[in-house]
Amino acid sequence: MRLRFLTSALLLLMLASTATAQPSTLQVFRSVQRQVLTYPHFTIFDSVHTKIENGEVTLFGKVTMPFKRDELEKRVSKVRGVTKVTNQIEVLPASKSDDDLRRGIANAIYGNSAFVQYATQVNPPIHIIVERGRVTLEGVVANEVDRTMAYSIASSFQAFAVKNDLKTEAEVKAELERL
Repeated sequence: MRLRFLTSALLLLMLASTATAQPSTLQVFRSVQRQVLTYPHFTIFDSVHTKIENGEVTLFGKVTMPFKRDELEKRVSKVRGVTKVTNQIEVLPASKSDDDLRRGIANAIYGNSAFVQYATQVNPPIHIIVERGRVTLEGVVANEVDRTMAYSIASSFQAFAVKNDLKTEAEVKAELERL
């Protein structure tokens, strides 16, 4: 009887310490990522990245509207395991020509039959960031062929520059394994 009580007490103590344990960096990263991706105003024209160290999250990237910057910070600050949020997200300048360039490139990429599998996703993975006529492609594609093809499509528009920061699924998987 005494052994059973001791075993029960030990089990409860282990469960209690597990419940109060801090989540791993990977768990925090995935929770933060979920908060960004499920934010209703997050679009393919926004890009938010995170750096996480000891529960402290730094948000950086670019969004099209100021309210997105503030609301994303609030969402991330509520994630279990986050102790501090430093918000370095920049707001892209308002520009009709940048908006036209964004829409044109997005329609060309996501309208291309080779990218149908991406276009039908809830959160399409190719993000088109345009700032003062300069285009940056960000996000994740299946392979090098898709990365090159997206860059080729974006380069066909009259932009001052096109930068290809797309990553393949294999590259992202390797980065996540390092967390």
